[in-house]
Amino acid sequence: MSFFTSTNNSLKPAGKTLIVPVVSTANVAQLAADLLISSLSLERIGVFNSEFLVPVVGSCEDGVGVSTPLELHGKAGLDIVVIQQRSPALKFQKQEFIDSILEFIRTSGVTAVLFLSGVDLSNRTDSQMQTPTYHLLPPNATPLSSSTSLARLPQLPIPTYSSPVPQYPLQNSDTEESSDVPFIPGGSLTRRILRTLSKSPSPVPTAAILQFVLEGDNRADAAILASAVIAVLGLSVPGFKEPRSWKQGLFGAPPDQTLYG
Repeated sequence: MSFFTSTNNSLKPAGKTLIVPVVSTANVAQLAADLLISSLSLERIGVFNSEFLVPVVGSCEDGVGVSTPLELHGKAGLDIVVIQQRSPALKFQKQEFIDSILEFIRTSGVTAVLFLSGVDLSNRTDSQMQTPTYHLLPPNATPLSSSTSLARLPQLPIPTYSSPVPQYPLQNSDTEESSDVPFIPGGSLTRRILRTLSKSPSPVPTAAILQFVLEGDNRADAAILASAVIAVLGLSVPGFKEPRSWKQGLFGAPPDQTLYG
């Protein structure tokens, strides 16, 4: 089975910037992707083989058809496409999933990739209190040129991320590779993705935007992360439109009011 199946032959990812939310702390990346998809009126243009992900299925936002664990959204006349991932990778197939995503990036014709991820806010240092949003480039990656859609990133007030804590506190930091990707607490596969890219650099310009968050009502955090994406890519979005699913099921069904008399 092919990893990607197009559901709209008139809309292809080639020539566009791909946004990839990584399942991570607070699901802030998925919520930001939700905001972008809803606010930009993106439609589903393809589905991915989800054999490496926890099985999940649900109704589509418009009530027509079903949604699957991994889908691609886009729109005619817009130079971005957005992946939405609704379930994490299976424990023993994480690398296979990463390899499949990176192979799709290499072969789909996308011109740039922006990964999104949350970082556990409880580990933030004093010096990281000025902004919740940071960025990372894969080690050994080619510097972002002026011709890429990510060219604005180094000029924006989005600092380069450094790990607030060591992954192994008792280990001598001098033994770690200086070119390695910093530890990302709560970032799930984000670090592994960037490490994989450092070992096998992609010709496609790639960056990651990371945001410090805590679990809870993360709608405001999602808006901040989505705003960073908009700023980096120079998109025009008058205002965010929350998807209907947020009102219907983001925090589950409301309690039966008859319980309270």
